[in-house]
Amino acid sequence: MVWCNQRWLILGASGGIGEALGEQMARKGARLLLASRSPTPCRAEGSTYVRIDLASEDVEAQMADICQRYPDIDGVIHCAGQGLFAAVEQTPLQELERLWRVNLRSAYAVARCFSSYFRQRGHGELVFIGSTFGSIGFPGYSAYCATKFALRGLTEALRREWADSGIAVRYIAPRATRTGMNSPAVVAMNRALGNRSDSPEAVALAIVRTIERKRGRRYLGWPERLFVAVNNLIPAVVDTALRRKLSIIQSYLKSEY
Repeated sequence: MVWCNQRWLILGASGGIGEALGEQMARKGARLLLASRSPTPCRAEGSTYVRIDLASEDVEAQMADICQRYPDIDGVIHCAGQGLFAAVEQTPLQELERLWRVNLRSAYAVARCFSSYFRQRGHGELVFIGSTFGSIGFPGYSAYCATKFALRGLTEALRREWADSGIAVRYIAPRATRTGMNSPAVVAMNRALGNRSDSPEAVALAIVRTIERKRGRRYLGWPERLFVAVNNLIPAVVDTALRRKLSIIQSYLKSEY
């Protein structure tokens, strides 16, 4: 079985997708290291809590310490993330840097630390949780999109750079998910736009199945998968579609401030 007795490190496990993922993987027999910035009760059976601050300057040293303490990690899932719904003129550089540290810089640190770790072991998996907004630029999410587009590019490059290494790189992009990351304005906007959203449990199940089926990349939700494909081939079509919805988006964007 894929999970039986395997040890996995989940980054961002204190809530939302990460918490749901830990519970599902534990039921399948995985041994888990649940990492977050502040201690939380480990509800997943057989799991161990480890502290890590993904926004810190010494994030690489913290990951190296985990590698040293747990030399039998088979896979890492980076599902930590910070969101922001704000216009560019309302977003100071400090806010962009905050998102950049958690959404991209920490993912890069994972790749640096675990590449040598997995090469020594001869195998390993790195799973990165992105977003539909890592493929489609959306009004009000310019800073968030910038970090998630970069994360998608990172995973694509790593997959090709490590093609002969035995290290598997997987990228999974959920659509809107019902987590605490969404402000009331975002929830109301999605409702007004008719955007569908998924539960953390549904996204966690999709992540588990993607790993089990050894898929390199997966985009979740319909018609979001179609929009991603259209945006890649004919971005002007998506430009026009979002232009028609811009007044609605702007009304909720202004309500945030």
